[in-house]
Amino acid sequence: MSTGPVVVVAIAAMTVIAGVATTSVNGLQEPAVALAFALFVAFGELARITLPGDRVQAPLGLAGALAYAFLWDVGNDPTTYSALQVVAVTSTGMLVGTLPHIAAGRAPALDSVSRRVLVIAFAAAVARPLIVGDSGATGKIPPWSGVGLLALVAALTLALDGVFAALLAVDRTQAPFRATMRNELTAMAGVGAAVGATGLLVALSAPVMGLWAIPILSVPLLLTQFSFRRYSGIRATYLQTIRSLSRVTELAGYTESGHARRVSRLGVSVGRDLGMDERALRDLEYAALMHDIGQLSLRDPIAGGATVMVAPDERRRIAELGGAVIRQTGVLDAVATAVERQAEPYRRPHVDDDAEVPLASRIIKVVNAYDDLVGGSLEIERTLDALERMRLGMAYEYDPRVIESLARVLSRTLE
Repeated sequence: MSTGPVVVVAIAAMTVIAGVATTSVNGLQEPAVALAFALFVAFGELARITLPGDRVQAPLGLAGALAYAFLWDVGNDPTTYSALQVVAVTSTGMLVGTLPHIAAGRAPALDSVSRRVLVIAFAAAVARPLIVGDSGATGKIPPWSGVGLLALVAALTLALDGVFAALLAVDRTQAPFRATMRNELTAMAGVGAAVGATGLLVALSAPVMGLWAIPILSVPLLLTQFSFRRYSGIRATYLQTIRSLSRVTELAGYTESGHARRVSRLGVSVGRDLGMDERALRDLEYAALMHDIGQLSLRDPIAGGATVMVAPDERRRIAELGGAVIRQTGVLDAVATAVERQAEPYRRPHVDDDAEVPLASRIIKVVNAYDDLVGGSLEIERTLDALERMRLGMAYEYDPRVIESLARVLSRTLE
């Protein structure tokens, strides 16, 4: 585990220890309520989902933890527990819900759980003093201004979760923080809104509905979570189908084994380094996987499938044929354009930059040329020779930004 996740896990562990120790000394307040919410959080952690981009989320568990942090009254009985008890109860629920995953041999996703512990600690630290010090003393529903304040705390909590997710992603990928932050917040916006609304609704309804608010009001989020799971599964199947199609050129002997996968993986790393958004990265991944599909039109395969070795006109013809094949799907126009323009120079004589050549096409052009020259080799000498050779073409063929981004990505990979 790299430094970032270790720090997050360590801080979360210290927060949990403080919460459990304080709760043990002071005694568990409202134990029935604590048990109900701990079980709810545990169920949510057990039913966690993995969203596109390998983002591990537990919407039900996070919503339950938020509701427990915001709870001021249950059936006209005011709540008096502290922020540290919120940490102790919800982290216990998270641990219980994680154990079955560990028993089944699945990774515990410690960094994801730690993120949830820290953001709930933040929500509780802000909300509990206000609740216990005001509405909790009277057992009455706070005025609408108080509800608005809780809604603001929920929004800040979910935004903080996005910040933690971005920091961990930056530590893992070394991508620019601003672009990573944008991608994480965009990816979490839909499920985050559902989590915040559910947590707040449970807390708002508990004074009247009691603990029945938990199962009744969590049903919409549960259905939403199933929808997200299904969407994620469809995306994974779609990607796997495209990966399988990309191997057609390899099986037919037109390209070397693993070429499309290497170009895709490295191209996405470069795109991320250059700050591309989530949708653009997805289209880049698809285009990179299918960038050589036009070679199926050739009567005789190119030696080693290395299009960098053929004449520019032939490269353009192959790219245009590949783009035409992809365009027949009717739903991958951006991908088709990226494949069609991959053979174009990024600029022409007396023109500073050809804006019609998409960034995805420029990335594929550079990364494809690199893999044609290096293949699957990890030898530093071959990497340096390939980069030097491509730098000679930066006047017109290869975008200098992409070349330097590739160099940065490779330097991290080969360290």
